[in-house]
Amino acid sequence: INAEYGTHRSKPQSQTSVHMSRRLKELINDVRECKTAQDERAVVAKELAAIRTSFKKNEGDYRQRNMAKLIYLHTLGYSTTFAQMECLKLVVSPYYSDKRIGYLGLMLLMDEKQEVLMLVTNSLKNDLTHPNHFIVGLALCALANISSAEMCRDCSPDIEKLLASSNPYSALIPVSYTHLTLPTTHKC
Repeated sequence: INAEYGTHRSKPQSQTSVHMSRRLKELINDVRECKTAQDERAVVAKELAAIRTSFKKNEGDYRQRNMAKLIYLHTLGYSTTFAQMECLKLVVSPYYSDKRIGYLGLMLLMDEKQEVLMLVTNSLKNDLTHPNHFIVGLALCALANISSAEMCRDCSPDIEKLLASSNPYSALIPVSYTHLTLPTTHKC
């Protein structure tokens, strides 16, 4: 079991994949230890290259870890737009831990103007009807942050079903997100 994110898969590390498995904490320490902006850019460029290589090799065991590092690098102001499809791969995963980091990546790395978001609608609809209310909460949170008018229209029947749900938690989630996002979201 991957202790960092609680996933159900693990893979033995080989000599060639040691850099790919570098943890977020190690990257943060390396960035903090940089004395100049040039040193920081070098560390970031090296890490971004390693992450791109990992994505090209389709190393799914490191996808969560790499997405967490990309989110951190995004908060530092570095471009991470190449990771949009990786967010989608995490969102469609059956594992909650994958979905959690995937939706977080979607919310931070994309906005409603991205064409990739059209692909997200089906995953959102599936997760809105999921029996696990935590996954439903992830989908609603993402919908509240990145929704377009079309996405709201497509997902509104599922949200209405949640409001009518006998499960108090499932019915409360859409009400709280609607209350928090009404002033800023599109008219659905």
